[in-house]
Amino acid sequence: MALAKRAPAGAGGVKSGLRERKKQKTRESIQRAALRLFVKQGYDETTIEQIAAVAEISPSTFFNYFPTKEDVVLFDAYDPMAIRMFLERPKDEPLNVVVRRVLEELAEVFQRDEDVILARGRLFLEVPELRARMWEETERTLVIINQLLAERTGRRPDDFELRVTARLMTAAMMEAALEWMRSNGRRGLVELSKRALDVVDSGAQLSRLTRDQPRTSLNSSQVM
Repeated sequence: MALAKRAPAGAGGVKSGLRERKKQKTRESIQRAALRLFVKQGYDETTIEQIAAVAEISPSTFFNYFPTKEDVVLFDAYDPMAIRMFLERPKDEPLNVVVRRVLEELAEVFQRDEDVILARGRLFLEVPELRARMWEETERTLVIINQLLAERTGRRPDDFELRVTARLMTAAMMEAALEWMRSNGRRGLVELSKRALDVVDSGAQLSRLTRDQPRTSLNSSQVM
């Protein structure tokens, strides 16, 4: 299954691309307005009418872009970027290198939008209905990764090893994001993601985990 549709050549394709970019910017603007309100006064206390007023649109325009209030939090502007970057990598580049290069390309965007990503993450963890939807989004991410791997490797999307790899990658990225949120953004999201992928790349060796001694934190008496 193709993951990225290329616009047809000519004026029609250019106009279509411009319209889509304009819609994307509007979605991002509405989301930012909503997140500011959620942070300021709470998710449940914020109405769609309030979001529309801050975003300087009508409530009906809000619904043109988002079916529900939940969806304004769920909207992820980075998936299309990551897919495009992945598909544009050289065909002879090893898969593990491809994934890390895409993360490195996204680093600047993640740093720029850190407040947005953190606000979304906290809402996913704190709001029960969003937490339930988060698992749906995780499965959607799994499908995307599975399709990307299939297209890159030439394997069938239902290939067992491919599906296991896609699920491991999805879990690794999720755990990296959770660790990043726990640190309140102090630890780099891209570096944590690359570290999580290193675990996947090494085969997630269970024997090594069982042999490792538990880490202990230093207290003041242990510091020289």
